[in-house]
Amino acid sequence: MMLQKLFGFDSTKHQVKTEVMAGITSFLTMAYILAVNPNIFSALASQGMDTKAVFTATIIASVLGTLIMAFYAKQPFGLAPGMGLNAFFVYTVCLTMGYSWQFALTAVLIEGIIFIILSLTHVRTWIVNAIPISLKASISVGIGLFIASLGLKNSGIIVENEATLIALGQVKEGSALLCIIGIILTAALLIYKVKGALLIGILSTTLIGLPMGLTHIESIVGMPPDVSSLCMQFEWHNIFTLDMLLMVITFLFIDLFGTIGTLIGVMGSANLIQKNGKITGLNKALLADAIATTAGACVGTSTTTTYVESASGVTEGGRTGLTAFSIAICFLISLFFSPLFLSIPPAATSPALIIVGLMMFMRVVQIDFNTYEEGLPCFITLFAMAMSSSISDGILLGIISYVILNAIARKWANLNVTLVVLAVIFLMRYIFM
Repeated sequence: MMLQKLFGFDSTKHQVKTEVMAGITSFLTMAYILAVNPNIFSALASQGMDTKAVFTATIIASVLGTLIMAFYAKQPFGLAPGMGLNAFFVYTVCLTMGYSWQFALTAVLIEGIIFIILSLTHVRTWIVNAIPISLKASISVGIGLFIASLGLKNSGIIVENEATLIALGQVKEGSALLCIIGIILTAALLIYKVKGALLIGILSTTLIGLPMGLTHIESIVGMPPDVSSLCMQFEWHNIFTLDMLLMVITFLFIDLFGTIGTLIGVMGSANLIQKNGKITGLNKALLADAIATTAGACVGTSTTTTYVESASGVTEGGRTGLTAFSIAICFLISLFFSPLFLSIPPAATSPALIIVGLMMFMRVVQIDFNTYEEGLPCFITLFAMAMSSSISDGILLGIISYVILNAIARKWANLNVTLVVLAVIFLMRYIFM
């Protein structure tokens, strides 16, 4: 009776052992974020962002978000700082656009609060429906290209070149060689459907880096790093600026579409989509995701979102909040393995970035490239993200070009008031900023 009240567990349909094992399986498939997230945020170390504190913030955000999913939504899904959103936070907002990480955290906080409001109303559905399916797919594909390009650059497989902008690096040695080994190893694990393939790939590549002199492990177990330097670090004086508005909108779009797509995918795996198309518990799951984003910003990390890797636990039979609770406990235990995760070199996490990029790129088949008014905006969206290292510019340019080209083609049925208004706002941004 207690399990039913807490997690939606039904003893006639579910088994405790199955739910717990499903939670462990999901954790293993998404635990790579514990190594990847601190590595990505290490690029902001010169701006005073403590990489060790990011590790703790990552776990706190993951635990809080997943517990909300367990107790409130009672769904078998794990949450953690989202891939793509963390890269956008660091490389686009902070390093390319020049904003402080405190500014970016403020944008994430506001975005989370807005997401909570949208999850309590029907406005969320209205916004999602306003964006064409092809553009939604191209956003996912573009983020995949962006993430993969980060992995290639961080490992040294791709380097800067004055003549051609980028070129192939020294792949026969050093970080580039270690990354290539990691890609092959991780791909092999995925081919044979090994549970936790990404995490095992990262840890194995880290060990291979020891004799190569690229990995330096001092210890494995230790106390969690102090996260106080990141908590509640917001720039309140910037909340009413145009820059903040545009940043919040961009974060909101990426989070909104990514979360909707992920939840639909994993809920389909759990047979939670009814014959009439309605999804059981979707609103509660969205609200849990929104609350997790807000809480994550307070402890100092980028947008927290539901992980598509949760589908692995669903495949193992996870159907209730007990699975999510098990994921949260696993994250909590990993707090005491910070020395191990923080010693993992970028070359060992880069294969995971590249392969996650591939997984997101697979949605390219949903894009219709047969017509210019449909295909060209999607092409602009995904390549603008990858080539300019800016997810926000990709989204903005994609929406602007979609409206313009469909207007030229007189495909008025493809346009709606919301989409046109967004295109005008984004166009004004480029004209006046």
